[in-house]
Amino acid sequence: MKLFFLGFMGSGKSKLGKKVAKQLNLPFFDLDHEIEVEEGLTILQLFQERGEAMFRQLEAQKLANLIINNESFVLSTGGGTPCFLQNMSLMNQSGTTIYLNVSTDILFGRLKTGRIKRPLIANLSDEELRLFIDSSLNKRTDFYNQASIIADEANLTAKKIIELI
Repeated sequence: MKLFFLGFMGSGKSKLGKKVAKQLNLPFFDLDHEIEVEEGLTILQLFQERGEAMFRQLEAQKLANLIINNESFVLSTGGGTPCFLQNMSLMNQSGTTIYLNVSTDILFGRLKTGRIKRPLIANLSDEELRLFIDSSLNKRTDFYNQASIIADEANLTAKKIIELI
């Protein structure tokens, strides 16, 4: 069983993914963390030093390696992972994709306090952050909606996700 948690940054992919992995007794991976360990740089440093295009290449390679080298797992993807380089098709072919569909208001509330750790929003004002969330969700929703399972805010618990699976 390969489960891929996807959604916008701040949607709860890592937190919920860890809980589901524990309940299903599966290994948990966070794609961003795996990239940081392999590259020896934070995601912010990778964006700053190598640019987004190079980061997306690394991300696609790491995703493919995790799929090939592991029989089963729960994986928290980066917010943009499904939107680049055929990653969404690869995940759908390899396992079950779960989109955590969280409203703009909730995302804004979660992200405004932790934006320093997130390279795409680190320097945005509150107004710019809200616009960024809206704009990015508009661009990414078509990719996210290709998920096997779409979990709305009422279903964002490990128990509910496991029931949906």
